[in-house]
This record gives sequence, structure tokens and C-alpha cells, in this order.
Amino acid sequence: MSDADDRRQLQDVMLCYAAAVDDRDMARYRACFADDVEIVGFGEATITGADTWTASVESQLEAFSATQHLMSPQLVTISGDTASARTDVQALHVLKDGDGAMFTLWATYLTDFVRAGDGWKIARHELVIRGTQQTP
Repeated sequence: MSDADDRRQLQDVMLCYAAAVDDRDMARYRACFADDVEIVGFGEATITGADTWTASVESQLEAFSATQHLMSPQLVTISGDTASARTDVQALHVLKDGDGAMFTLWATYLTDFVRAGDGWKIARHELVIRGTQQTP
């Protein structure tokens, strides 16, 4: 596989990640992750395991009537069957109980990938928050 093919596939994993959250397609979201994924920066504790993480995200999404995750182009480093990427994100969250209130997050995802039998999977995913804003 060429470097360009790997880069496209890595980008597709992150775009699928974002689309699956926004579409509330948790099976598709879960498929983005290695079984033993490590999740960092989305709370005080590190979360280990794709099933645990997916259930946590599904629960958190109950607070929002809609979300939209806008992803930047990635800065990718590939080394054989592992890769790392920096992806900037702007995530818009419409609060259910806020009469149209919106929470906006600006952040960077630092993501490590591993090539599995069925394609690239997220092995470690870290959120670095750059800023937030809530509007009434």
C-alpha cells in the first residue's frame, strides 16, 4: 500500500469517527477503534477499551439534540503498521435543555493508529482542548 493510500485511509477513519458521532451511529463509531484503545483528555480519568468508551460517548450524547464535528486536514506520520496524526476539530453541540443554547469546543486530536486486518484503527486518542464557548 502506498503512503498516499494510507493517508487517505487514516483520514477516512477520523471522518467516520466524526460522522458516526453526529449521526448517532454507535456501531460505526465503535468500528473506528482497536479493542484496547486508550482515551485521554475527555475527562479526568483515562478510559481503556473501545466498548467502554463507546458506551460513555453514547451516554454523553443524550445531553445534545445535535452535534457537528468539523475536522481539519491531518498532519500524519506513518511508520509501517502504526501511524500518528494531529487533527484539529471544531465541535458544535446544541444543548437539549438550553432553548437553542450551543456549546462550542475548539481542540486538537492527537491520535495513534494501528493497522488491523480490516484496516486502520484508533489505538490511542487524546483530546487537547484549545477553547470552549457556550452561547445562550
